[in-house]
Amino acid sequence: MLLIHNTSFVYQLTPSAQRGSALGTLNPIPHGAVLLDGERIISVGAPAELLLQHPEANLLDAGGGAVLPGFVDPHTHLVWAGDRADEFEMRLQGKTYMEIMAAGGGIAATLKATRAASLEQLLEETRPRAQAAFRHGTTTLEAKTGYGLDLETECKQMEVLLRLDEEGPLQIIPTYMGAHAVPPEFNGDTAGYVRFLTSQALPELKSWWQGRAPERPLPFVDVFCEQGVFDLGQTREILTAARDLGFPLKLHADEFANLGGASLAVELGAVSADHLVKTSAEDIRRLGSSQTAAVSLPGTPFGLAQKEYTPARGIISAGGILALATDLNPGTSWNESMQFIQALACRYLKLTPAEALAAATINAAAALGLDDQIGSITPGKQADLLILRIPDYRMLSYRYGTNLVSTVIKKGVVYPVD
Repeated sequence: MLLIHNTSFVYQLTPSAQRGSALGTLNPIPHGAVLLDGERIISVGAPAELLLQHPEANLLDAGGGAVLPGFVDPHTHLVWAGDRADEFEMRLQGKTYMEIMAAGGGIAATLKATRAASLEQLLEETRPRAQAAFRHGTTTLEAKTGYGLDLETECKQMEVLLRLDEEGPLQIIPTYMGAHAVPPEFNGDTAGYVRFLTSQALPELKSWWQGRAPERPLPFVDVFCEQGVFDLGQTREILTAARDLGFPLKLHADEFANLGGASLAVELGAVSADHLVKTSAEDIRRLGSSQTAAVSLPGTPFGLAQKEYTPARGIISAGGILALATDLNPGTSWNESMQFIQALACRYLKLTPAEALAAATINAAAALGLDDQIGSITPGKQADLLILRIPDYRMLSYRYGTNLVSTVIKKGVVYPVD
């Protein structure tokens, strides 16, 4: 057993997702202690009492720092080859994201590099990003394919994700995103590519997965529902085919235009709808009365120097499950730090530091359907915790550009941060 003591506060949060005015409920225990046994949290309470009950426990001194749940990042594009620094410069010169994409940049540029990369190269380029996320406090991270768009490269990306998850300590939840863009082989024939996805790619991916990782649940399937990519009808067709095969669903929606993707996510029972910048009042209302989490990615409009962000206060007022994620990707948000995302959320989404922390932990876990396992310091849950270098959790949002995590604990194993 392991007893974490000498804390400023233990911030337990709540066992399940927080909605409406409840968002930001941290349930702090001043100078509290946490008892772990193997991979599980056993108890939370006063250190003297827990030590009296378990004198055999090993002690971990938190050094007066705050203790909180590990961050959960429910939307990333972790695995790719190359970079797009040239596009950053083009945007500074006035080119839009969609203009760059239409000229062969954007996802198409990363597709070319990722297809050309070997499995070993992809592992070597991706591993440092996973390690950086972990050092900054992310203990569970969702990661999408979508930079291959042919079955061979998509499976290669999946293999990278599975191997990195097996290496640990970062826990990776894979998502298949063959519908990230239309590949050059289907240029001008989006309908043909949709048929390929529904009739060939999804069934073959399921067979591949059941041969490679039969003990694991099927990965999520995600679609970029956006003007100039996949329209609402095509998105419905892909996601319905995926659901019929047993895949759980996620959905990119309303990043640049409101096509009704958020409402479709609710209708199809997707675990989350993500981006949500142009989301309508009706879509927000439907999210608010559903179990579909609304995942905001403030690093993306920040990376694009845009002025519009997710209408987070509207989602909260409607009773929605608001979560935060990095959208880690090579084009718009090369950022592994959920700490920085919380800082952005306070400034541009108008969240309080407590709301941002809940959106980055228990609500982010709900955006993966895992809030019964992770996201809070609750007895019986997985022992994923952070010890901060500082006593006040508000510093996570107040300060930015530095790592305030001193120790990451994943499944009960202690990893000091250099």
